[in-house]
Amino acid sequence: MCDMPQQPPVRSSPTRPRRPDASMSLITNVMDHSLDDGYAEAAARRESAGERGLPKTLRAKLGLAGGLVLAALVVTVGAAQARVAAPGVAKERQELIDRIDRENAAADRLETGVDKLRDDVSARQRAALKQTGGSQADLMGILSGATAVHGPGVRLVVNDAKEASAGGDVTNPREAAGFSDTGRVRDRDMQRVVNGLWESGAEAVSINGQRLTALSAIRNAGDAILVDNRPLVPPYTVLAVGDGQRLATRFQNTADGLYLHALKDNFGIRVSLSAEKDVRLPSAPSVIVRTAQPNTAQPNAAQPNAEKTEKGTS
Repeated sequence: MCDMPQQPPVRSSPTRPRRPDASMSLITNVMDHSLDDGYAEAAARRESAGERGLPKTLRAKLGLAGGLVLAALVVTVGAAQARVAAPGVAKERQELIDRIDRENAAADRLETGVDKLRDDVSARQRAALKQTGGSQADLMGILSGATAVHGPGVRLVVNDAKEASAGGDVTNPREAAGFSDTGRVRDRDMQRVVNGLWESGAEAVSINGQRLTALSAIRNAGDAILVDNRPLVPPYTVLAVGDGQRLATRFQNTADGLYLHALKDNFGIRVSLSAEKDVRLPSAPSVIVRTAQPNTAQPNAAQPNAEKTEKGTS
């Protein structure tokens, strides 16, 4: 029996396990070699030459520390300067306050002096009226507005329309004045109201407590109505001393009363008229005397001068 030579067993090569990211070789290569080879070589040359710099983290810390120190220095210097300048600023402020107080006190003294002079002038005017007016002194004081009056009369309140409207047509009684807003009371309206009351027999008239005289003017400044350069605000309360109910009836029948009635019906101007048993009107703030000299000339004394003037100009 012959023995068969035994062959060594054949060893198979071990099978390597497959990497899970085998299909992502490109991404794996980028992650493993994030730094370009050129940059890596340059860093290696600087390191071999002894030019190794500070780590970025340390450099950032030093920069932040320097910035904080600079900011603290600026704040400290500013606070020191403010502390040094504070007494001077406070002194200037106090001086300005003291100056304002002095000027206000001076203005108050001047205003008090003006009031005293105005009262003195009014007293002298009343005395002059009594001295030269004779039995008609009281009437002259009332008509000139130099004295306060009270008695029966009327109260007329004129106010703007609730909703102002623009435009108009040929029937608009204010079209000639060029009004663009027919719902507002204008200076010409108040002029006609006052003239109508005078025409109806009023002995004294005031608007919002402002006494009217022969020298009073009713004007406008923008949308405001001025009486003797003093602005008034609506509603406009007109007080007139006279024969109460008779004065109210006469005013309603005048052209100015009908004009005011047309404004009420057509444009919504609010109007209320009532007779009062007693209304009180203050005196005018100041009555300007433009001419004050005795009339000593004879009635025919000026005629020769007139004849000479006519001959000289012929």
